[in-house]
Amino acid sequence: MEEMEVPTEHLSDEINESAKEARERKKWSFYVAISTALMAVFAAVTSLMAGHHSNEALIEQIKASDQWNYYQAKGIKAEILSLSPSGSTDTSKLKKYNNDQQQIKTVAEDHENKSEEHLKKHLILARSVTLFQIAIAISAISVLTEKRPLWYMSIILSIVGVAFFIANYI
Repeated sequence: MEEMEVPTEHLSDEINESAKEARERKKWSFYVAISTALMAVFAAVTSLMAGHHSNEALIEQIKASDQWNYYQAKGIKAEILSLSPSGSTDTSKLKKYNNDQQQIKTVAEDHENKSEEHLKKHLILARSVTLFQIAIAISAISVLTEKRPLWYMSIILSIVGVAFFIANYI
């Protein structure tokens, strides 16, 4: 019985080409995995900072509220003092209460301004976190669909997220 000859000269080339493509896909997947891990790190740090500024905004607002309550207490004391019989009104105490109120008002407004600053920073960082999360999702989709333009898009979104983070502290 005669053996059948199978042409194998093209088979070796096809195997080598397939192996080369597999190595390139593996290398590309490795880069996507590394970049996605970095995106996740940036998202975690940015989220932590956004939470910090949110907490600080709340604390400053509470301090401002305490100062406004103190301001009102001084106002009530001044009003009670002014309602006393006209002959016994202590004008020096009345002036002190009014001066105290002005100082308290300044402190309260300062706390309100600090609260607003922290809230603005929180909002910028929250946007940055959102960009990182979207970038991570798109990066995962790029690996599943093997479409590099999606990965490039995720990198661009991450760069914008980093820009928001940096702009928040400049």
